[in-house]
Amino acid sequence: MRVTVIDYKAGNLTSVLKALRHLGAEPEVTDSDLTLVAAAERIVLPGVGHFQATERLDRTGLTAVIRAAIARGVPFLGICVGMQWLFAGSTEAPQQSGLAAFPQQCTRFSEGTEKVPHVGWNSLDVRPASRLLAGVESGAFVYFTHSYKAPVTADTAAVTTYIEPFASAIERANIFGTQFHPEKSGETGLKILSNFLELQK
Repeated sequence: MRVTVIDYKAGNLTSVLKALRHLGAEPEVTDSDLTLVAAAERIVLPGVGHFQATERLDRTGLTAVIRAAIARGVPFLGICVGMQWLFAGSTEAPQQSGLAAFPQQCTRFSEGTEKVPHVGWNSLDVRPASRLLAGVESGAFVYFTHSYKAPVTADTAAVTTYIEPFASAIERANIFGTQFHPEKSGETGLKILSNFLELQK
């Protein structure tokens, strides 16, 4: 299985590539090859750091090519900031637009008794019928590191609570996202990545 992994110079690629190879995939990495992305069978957008870094996707022309690939039915998985990019934007960088596959905004956790960022293991409340989370039971723990989060909507595939409930996974048609890092989430994370690799268009 060929998987195109997009490097926008803000993601932690090493562990993502290692996990994909462990599952038998053949990941190809690019930061600007539009032809490679246009021909992709699967697309993964990892990400850590600031939402503003996604500006590189616009500047290189990748945003338009990714949008076209998704429209053709190519399965797409955004991880961490890569998931947040699927929304209209984030208050972390109000001037930078996201893909807007989902119309909502990502926002920062409310400051309170808990520390921000949210770092470490937390559990998933899995919604029924998720293809990405098939075989993952509610209560399974995955690894997070983030200060901004997506709202719970009809497209939420899993909810996690830290200070407040937020969307820890999203899913609609061939578009998927995880706020957590499946590549750092042990057997549960590998199961989720395996589900993504096995999806039928």
